[in-house]
Amino acid sequence: MQENGPLNYDDDTNEITMNEQSWNQKANVLYLESPAGVGFSLAATDADMVHNDMSTSVDAIAALEQWYDKFPIYTENNLWISGESYGGIYVPYLAW
Repeated sequence: MQENGPLNYDDDTNEITMNEQSWNQKANVLYLESPAGVGFSLAATDADMVHNDMSTSVDAIAALEQWYDKFPIYTENNLWISGESYGGIYVPYLAW
């Protein structure tokens, strides 16, 4: 919530306040969890749970293409790709 959201949480007072400098004032963020089956992402079959770096990048580009097909207004925006942890592998594969 605090790193990416529009709210701040104060550990000392347990209060939640609006973050006036939040990213959502100037940008849109689309989160892709990779590979399929981790976090809140879904996999339709057991076979969809078998991954490697290339298959994960193929899934990610398919997700982006579907996103842009459904929401073409966002094609006007710059695209910045970022990740953390193993994203150091997924991000270059997706960019490629």
